[in-house]
Amino acid sequence: MSDEILDQADHLRHSGEPFALATVVRVVRPASARPGSKALVRADGTISGWVGGSCAQPAVAREALHALADGLPRLLCLVGVGGRTPEPGEGLVVQPMTCHSGGTIEVYIEPFVARLRLLLVGQSAVGNALAQLGALLRFEVVALDPDASAEHFPTADALLRELAAMAPLLTSRTYVVVATHGAYDEEALQMALGSDAAYVALIASRRRAETVAGFLRASGLAEERIARLRAPAGLDLGAAEPAEIALSIMAEIVQTRRRRNAETATPAEAAPAIEAPVMAIDPVCGMEVEIATARFTSDHDGRRFYFCCAGCRRSFEKEPEKYLAADRV
Repeated sequence: MSDEILDQADHLRHSGEPFALATVVRVVRPASARPGSKALVRADGTISGWVGGSCAQPAVAREALHALADGLPRLLCLVGVGGRTPEPGEGLVVQPMTCHSGGTIEVYIEPFVARLRLLLVGQSAVGNALAQLGALLRFEVVALDPDASAEHFPTADALLRELAAMAPLLTSRTYVVVATHGAYDEEALQMALGSDAAYVALIASRRRAETVAGFLRASGLAEERIARLRAPAGLDLGAAEPAEIALSIMAEIVQTRRRRNAETATPAEAAPAIEAPVMAIDPVCGMEVEIATARFTSDHDGRRFYFCCAGCRRSFEKEPEKYLAADRV
């Protein structure tokens, strides 16, 4: 089963689909899971694999969605009846599990989100060096040029030859560098600056950059869009050689990326794509239950209550006042 889960993870990673990998790292019996048991949770909450019973699986799936939302790994400790609650620590999430026979399960949850994209428009020595730096920093490197070839871009993940092909790639996770040496700079920049691309730069002299900005302005592109253009591209490091210029551009990309993270306060840039679910508290066992997908609910005194399993719902429906009284304490 572990091999199947890892094969799925490898496929999703290559396809760019976000997921979280959950691995049981410690068990205190009685518990149905075993150390090394694995599960894969997709962004829609579906889970493949096995990391525990009817209470553990939904809890892991819910925490995996939180991990995809904030981009941070965590250790989920599901403490059964009579189990020892661990000391608080960074990255540790503790949840009670009163709806099973006991024991404790600790599950390490690691999120995997789509890589950032570096889109290089035009062939040049600087572009070739940027492709190598981008691959080193784990960007998805895409090169676009009518004559794009693996010889010029050996580290690129994809090669495109039509300008129109760049349109679907221009998302908030895309960093664009244009260097067509005047062949179609303006057209490429018009598309990139009109999109949600995180960064748009032009490799050119200041004089050429001013000419291009004038063209974009005359073409009707809004001034605030033109103001996003980094030209000349890169931080002022005094770079002269192609590799040095590429380094200055990649440094500016890293700076832009980290500043965006700080401004949005969302590590790993995962939050815009995935939202953490809205939760309720099971009044019987105290576990979190995702409201949108809850299978077990009960209405009482004009309110709806959500439960992690059928056993908790039965207990509540037998003695609702018992659990409501505890909730009011």
